[in-house]
Amino acid sequence: MTPIQDIASPMTRTEKRATWSLASIYAFRMLGLFLIMPVLSLFSEQIDEATPALIGLAIGIYGIMQSLLQIPFGLISDRLGRKKVIVTGLLLFFAGSVVAALSTNIYGIIIGRAIQGSGAVAGPVMALVADLTQEVHRTKAMALIGASIGVSFGVAITTGPLIASYIGIHGIFWLISALALVAILIILLLVPNPRQPKKHREAEVVPGHFSDALTNVELLRLNYGIFILHLVMTASFVVVPLLMRDAGLIPAQHWMVYLPVFVLSLAFMIPFIILAEKKQKMKGVFISAIAVLILAFLGLMLFHAVLIQIVALLLLFFSGFNLLEATLPSLVSKTAPGDLRGTAMGVYSTCQFMGAGIGGAAGGWCYGHYGASGVFMACAALTCSWLLLAFGMKAPRHWVNMLLSLDQIELQKIDEFEKNILEIAGVEEVTLHPEETVAYLKVDKRQLNTDALQNLIVQYSK
Repeated sequence: MTPIQDIASPMTRTEKRATWSLASIYAFRMLGLFLIMPVLSLFSEQIDEATPALIGLAIGIYGIMQSLLQIPFGLISDRLGRKKVIVTGLLLFFAGSVVAALSTNIYGIIIGRAIQGSGAVAGPVMALVADLTQEVHRTKAMALIGASIGVSFGVAITTGPLIASYIGIHGIFWLISALALVAILIILLLVPNPRQPKKHREAEVVPGHFSDALTNVELLRLNYGIFILHLVMTASFVVVPLLMRDAGLIPAQHWMVYLPVFVLSLAFMIPFIILAEKKQKMKGVFISAIAVLILAFLGLMLFHAVLIQIVALLLLFFSGFNLLEATLPSLVSKTAPGDLRGTAMGVYSTCQFMGAGIGGAAGGWCYGHYGASGVFMACAALTCSWLLLAFGMKAPRHWVNMLLSLDQIELQKIDEFEKNILEIAGVEEVTLHPEETVAYLKVDKRQLNTDALQNLIVQYSK
């Protein structure tokens, strides 16, 4: 007999191993997007036939390919198996890195970056973590994997210029290819094999729910936001490294700006996260963070000749960026119904990568035609459009997602079980899928009576 689920139990050793190993794979893959960003324009003189527009395309095409293929990869993994698809994606990532490392002109690097991006394993990774974790721990595991994106970004922008100063741009691609091989070894040797892979609505795209995700006005508003956020971030990084170099800071010393700026911006973010989540002032904090981005871009448009000005404005930019990067996925999770969350996050991630891809290509083109001021003016204008749209957002409900297994619940009493769950303090919404043996809950954690919920599970278990 399967043990009755304990909603207060800690992760098992196997769940921790699966979560941390898959998070590391996710982090290595994201380094492929971020590591090259702060260095490619700096070392363009090492690349034949490079122009600002082509450099921007080389930065951005990775994201474009990711956005086109990540949902198909996730759907294919349901049929062929998670690990097979993840290994295939990582092999593409490796092959693209080698192509870029061996290329002597910008066109070869663009092709290599496109192949890198075609290894879109985000969906299968999230599906595999769902296969390997209990329902009550799944949200926590996914949050940890999501946090690996921020870690990758911080590591990439602080170490990328320093590493490139020693091994060059082609050495960076060889390093990325080595990381791909490490990730393959992790998936083969460390990640457990799932006992019974199945569809997880909270972690995967469900094709039949596309219309629900694409007609939800609040989700569309958030998708536009992440699209703009990554567009302006990537466009900025086509230009910012060049501005710091022109202001007198050699590439090997760029980490001396990025590291303190990134760390300080994270410290500045903490009280506002507390204000947004604990004090339930999310909408005000969210709109203020967008306004901070606009101020940073306007400042960079006008004052980018002196290093101290660039540093101060980068601190302003990263303070807004990191806050928005942390709150946007949380808002998607709060807004989407529990059984629509996987599809909503799939569309959201597609918009994120598409924004990064278009931002690189458009930023390079804009820099070649209108200079740095033109790039920052365009970024400010696009962010203003997001600000206007954000004013109409509904104040989010401060509920969190919870999953319960229905494996041990008597199916003939499922309607009665649902009715009684809704009577428990703190449970706001329930969606049952008996055919998948999962219940999707929205709960207010401050009011949730966990003892009553656990007792109800025991009462209705077989």
